[in-house]
Amino acid sequence: MAGADEAGRGSLAGPLVAAAVLIDYERLSLRDRRALGELDDSKQRTPEEREQLYPVVVRAADRVAVTVRCVRGIDARGLHVTNLAALGRCLERVARPGTVCLTDGFPVPGCAVEPQPVIDGDARSAAIAAASVVAKVTRDRYMCRIAEAYPGFSFSENVGYSTPEHRAAIMKLGPSDLH
Repeated sequence: MAGADEAGRGSLAGPLVAAAVLIDYERLSLRDRRALGELDDSKQRTPEEREQLYPVVVRAADRVAVTVRCVRGIDARGLHVTNLAALGRCLERVARPGTVCLTDGFPVPGCAVEPQPVIDGDARSAAIAAASVVAKVTRDRYMCRIAEAYPGFSFSENVGYSTPEHRAAIMKLGPSDLH
């Protein structure tokens, strides 16, 4: 089974990061099965918990794919179109013949593997929840690394999402090229 999810869709700054994770449940050890039982929507986890889950997901995964789309590309194509294309690209990269592919909530037209949308999928599917962790950790790490280049926006704290401090920084400094 493969699951796909994204991070950054609701942010004010930074890239959109999509991820897909292929899990071969038949080859998982009991330890990996238990660890994957801890997965759910990555937004319900603290950054520290997501960082702890990340290596568990990578170890348990048969394949992982990540696609990053920059602000310029999102602005040119639109957020929703960019998101669907990134989710589809990731799933196409991890799927093998016979793989059941799932996405968190969105149908993905034009995707070669015909994923099934699952409402609240990151809370209902370990594969989607695993992809959620990979996407969120990847994006958050990037935003924390880039924070020094954008003083005043506190990207290491808000990772590009809307907070009162972030909105105040935009009003004071104007939008950056990551907005």
